Amino acid sequence: MNTKKKALGRGLSALLDGADAETGHGVSTPVIAFPLIDVDEIEANPYQPRDTFEEEALNGLAESIRYQGLIQPVTVRKLEDGKYQLISGERRLRASKLAGLNQIPAFIREADDVAVLQMALVENIQRENLNAMEIAFTFEKLMEECNFTQEEMSEKVGKKRTTIANYLRLLRLPIEIQAGIRDNKISMGHARSLLSIENNEAKQKELYQKILSADLSVRQVEEIVRTINNPPNKKAKKTIALASEFDSLKKNLTQKTGLKISLKATARGGSLTLHFKNEDELHKIEKLFQ
Repeated sequence: MNTKKKALGRGLSALLDGADAETGHGVSTPVIAFPLIDVDEIEANPYQPRDTFEEEALNGLAESIRYQGLIQPVTVRKLEDGKYQLISGERRLRASKLAGLNQIPAFIREADDVAVLQMALVENIQRENLNAMEIAFTFEKLMEECNFTQEEMSEKVGKKRTTIANYLRLLRLPIEIQAGIRDNKISMGHARSLLSIENNEAKQKELYQKILSADLSVRQVEEIVRTINNPPNKKAKKTIALASEFDSLKKNLTQKTGLKISLKATARGGSLTLHFKNEDELHKIEKLFQ
């Protein structure tokens, strides 16, 4: 009996230490007990950022739990109706149900709604294999519900502020592109390149479809985006071509007339000026038009 208590004590201490490390400088809440709880008495966490779980991985965890039991307890809080609400460990809870367990070990924490939200989201950011869009939505919810700044989130989850900012920028992409990121059709590198297309959702969607159909690399997409954002200046090219033609024409006229020639191009045409220094040169110009 003493051995069992001692083992539980070590497990409790280890989990509490791990929770502090996992949540950074997260909310500190007292642990009331370490009981076995009926799985049917545990409600899902409404703040769970993940809405999909990989079936194969879940079945693998269930198989492990079926033979070894649930080694790491879930974390819950007690509700007024006597039931429990999951704070963290939804994947373990689902796998335990698949394994046929009626009861699982759980830590019961005293926590208000904000504390539950913070613990659940931070725990998921750090420990679950969330996709980029799930992480982005989690950061957004932490900012909205907990009034965190990007700097505060950086401290909580141990990620650079620039990393957090990059995830949040994904939420500015069209919905179909967000779905592509969620479904791992394109990478974060592709997404960042698409975000570089300035104020043109139609172009973003068009390039997204091209990425899928042509299996474009991130580097190829970056090159296309550069072309989109900095298209060739047709007017400048035309002006350069005209200037070259005018120089040639001016040189030919000068050689044939022996006069000073000025050529000026405008949007609507241009002007040709023949300069003369004396009456003889004026008569020379006159003869040119006779």
